[in-house]
Amino acid sequence: MSETSPAPTGGWRRLTVHGWFVLMITAITILIVVCAVVGAVMLDRTSKLSDQLTARISPASIEAGRLQKALVDQETGVRGFLLTGDQAFLQPYAEGVVAERRSHERVAAMLSERPDLLAGLNAIHDRANAWRRDYAEPMTEEERRDGTVPAATVESGKQAFDEIRALLERQNDSLTHVRTQAKAALTEAERIRNWAFIAMLVVFPLAALAMAVLLRRAIGRPLDQLRGASRHIAAGDFDRAIPASGPADIQEVARDVDLMRLRIVQALADSHRQQVQLREQAADLDDQAMELRRSNAELEQFAYVASHDLQEPLRKVATFCQLLEKRYGQVLDERGTQYIRFAVDGATRMQVLINDLLSFSRVGRMYDDREPVELDERLDKVLDDLSAAIEESDAKIERSGPLPSVVGDPTMLSLLWQNLISNAIKFRDPGRTPLIRLGCEPSEEDGWRFWVADNGIGIEAEFAEKVFVLFQRLHSRETYGGTGIGLAMCKKIVENHGGRIWLDTAYTGGARICFTLPADSTQPRSRRVADGTDEEGTSS
Repeated sequence: MSETSPAPTGGWRRLTVHGWFVLMITAITILIVVCAVVGAVMLDRTSKLSDQLTARISPASIEAGRLQKALVDQETGVRGFLLTGDQAFLQPYAEGVVAERRSHERVAAMLSERPDLLAGLNAIHDRANAWRRDYAEPMTEEERRDGTVPAATVESGKQAFDEIRALLERQNDSLTHVRTQAKAALTEAERIRNWAFIAMLVVFPLAALAMAVLLRRAIGRPLDQLRGASRHIAAGDFDRAIPASGPADIQEVARDVDLMRLRIVQALADSHRQQVQLREQAADLDDQAMELRRSNAELEQFAYVASHDLQEPLRKVATFCQLLEKRYGQVLDERGTQYIRFAVDGATRMQVLINDLLSFSRVGRMYDDREPVELDERLDKVLDDLSAAIEESDAKIERSGPLPSVVGDPTMLSLLWQNLISNAIKFRDPGRTPLIRLGCEPSEEDGWRFWVADNGIGIEAEFAEKVFVLFQRLHSRETYGGTGIGLAMCKKIVENHGGRIWLDTAYTGGARICFTLPADSTQPRSRRVADGTDEEGTSS
């Protein structure tokens, strides 16, 4: 026996966790099916015996008693008529005949599966028919005709009916015996059924306990060992080996975890070496950060110098050139006066360019607050600041509805609106009244999509990228003034707020600049700008 025991052990160990559960489920299923079949057989047998007793044998015994009463009523009615000649005694006889036939049919139907009892019933029926044919009907007819019936005839009729009584007694005894047997069989079947159910109630918990113990030993214990060893490794005991036991897949997991442990040990050794390198790199990064802070400080100083010291000579050049023109304008010829104006214009444009460059450099550096901003308030302020230019150009501003709230810098967002609306007014079509439409809608980029559309001279699609480049101009300075920084600044402001800006090349009849901004996280994403977002709203 000791030689054959390792073989099944190895077979069980080749089972996976899934195989163990399939085995347990199969065993439980077989047990349930067997118990169900036994229970169904017991219940069916009990039901059949109960139906046979309550629906056939007991009703047959009762109906047999009625049959006996109907025959006795016939014999009593005939004898009373023969003794008294009173026709009233024949009524029980006639009713008894009808009741006998009805009871005979019912008892025959109930005993159709018992030929022995059915034979006795048919014998009673035949004797009763013979008694009526040979005695009852002839004697009653003779009594009606002559008024007298020989005593010997009456006595022979009584003896014939006594034979019917004997058959009835024998039939009743047989029914009583069959009923007693059926009761005993039903009691025995119920006893066996009850014991079978009790056995099931005992077998199910015992089987469940046995399966639980088996699963614990086969699966639970190896998992506990694997979990315990894994926790030791997680706590830092990387020298602890992982035991490989239990089902095949748990063994594979244990071997994989142990292999991972070995790799972690190797990775730790490598990480220790890398930490030294990271410390050295961190020291270098600190030096670079210090250098960057110093460079930023120099840039701040440069911005200060550019905004004050560099503009002072330009103001002097422009001032003295204007004084020269004023004092010596009568002496200079037309070309000399033109040269002075060129110098003044150049100095003035240089000042404007320096101021624009300063504003451009401050985007994202000096102006970088992050707070909820109501764009409607910013836009109202910009429109108020540009009211003179709007009235001068007779421009019409249409807003599709209220604007949402976003997180950003209020100053930069105001400058964004100001540059876009100023460009729309500046590059208007001389042949028609300027019309500027502002609107927004929810964007698929988890924010808002805004647009500023006008009916001006428009922008060719080939310049869709160029217009956002610093110092890029599409028209001469004499035709349209400016430094070429406006849209570049708009792009920097939008990108600094996490959005993007572009020219809608599909738009005709003017120019349409679109840009996106992230939504305010304090607002529901499903908010809409207005009940009619795509329809034109108020005008100013």
